[in-house]
Amino acid sequence: MVQTTTVSQLKTSLSAYLRRVKSGEEVVVTEHGRPIARLLPLASAASVPEHVRDLEAQGLLKRGRQPLPADFWDLPRPADPQGAVREAVVREREESR
Repeated sequence: MVQTTTVSQLKTSLSAYLRRVKSGEEVVVTEHGRPIARLLPLASAASVPEHVRDLEAQGLLKRGRQPLPADFWDLPRPADPQGAVREAVVREREESR
């Protein structure tokens, strides 16, 4: 869950916001309605590979904040009879060499 707060609210209730971050929440700090900072739990940020953090910082990836549901891998896969997804992955891998 992402919690949003202003700079003044953060100053007033810093301990409460830090407790939220310690429990795994993300806090976005705004100033005059614009996001200026994001507080994340240090343990989760350190366990993520640097290239994943870079992709997230560029806005190309958004990491999930909760674990997948227990039955996730049992859900039906989308149909792709022409193999378009596989073809796109192979093409991307070849282009990146």
